Amino acid sequence: MPDPNSPPPLFRRAVASLDAVAPRPELVVRPLEAPPRLAPFSWATSVEADIGHRGDGTDDLDEPDTSGRLILLHDPDGQDRWQGSFRLVCFVQARLEPGQLGDDMLPRIGWSWLTDALEHAGAGFTALGGTVTQTSSVRFGGLRQDGLPEGGDGREGPPREDHPREDDVELRASWTPTESDADLARHAVAFGSLVATAAGLPPVGAVPLSRSPG
Repeated sequence: MPDPNSPPPLFRRAVASLDAVAPRPELVVRPLEAPPRLAPFSWATSVEADIGHRGDGTDDLDEPDTSGRLILLHDPDGQDRWQGSFRLVCFVQARLEPGQLGDDMLPRIGWSWLTDALEHAGAGFTALGGTVTQTSSVRFGGLRQDGLPEGGDGREGPPREDHPREDDVELRASWTPTESDADLARHAVAFGSLVATAAGLPPVGAVPLSRSPG
């Protein structure tokens, strides 16, 4: 008798199709622990980008210019608000250049990164929704990766000199894939393109203006 808690074949097929997509060299992909309570079955991955990253494993991505998460949710019974049995959820955060914060066009531009990526990848989708938010932060004291202070009580003192004000754009979105065979590879391609665009990377095969061809 099949184990009711084991992932169904359709979900395994969807995950395999997402995992099979090879990212461009500047993107670092890592598996994530998926949130357990959003759906009966879930999968997640993170993507980080740095302008100087070329896939040689030597880059410091502790504070990447751009990072993102992609989550796949699956409810075999479907959900009305999803309009299907699968739902993709993404979050992307990208560093802004000086002077970009507060640009009235930035939310529309940020949203177009996602819609253009989905359309260019040929990904079928419906029930797309989300938000684009601009944020600004200044660090005081220091925090380790686990959230504990690096030293001192942090109550006094100027912002960290090595971390001036950081302006970011954050995109949160979710959509329902419409592929009937659960092949979601095009959605993985679209998400990689979204992160690359947010990071300011040129399209694959293009030569940046700051570099001359070999």
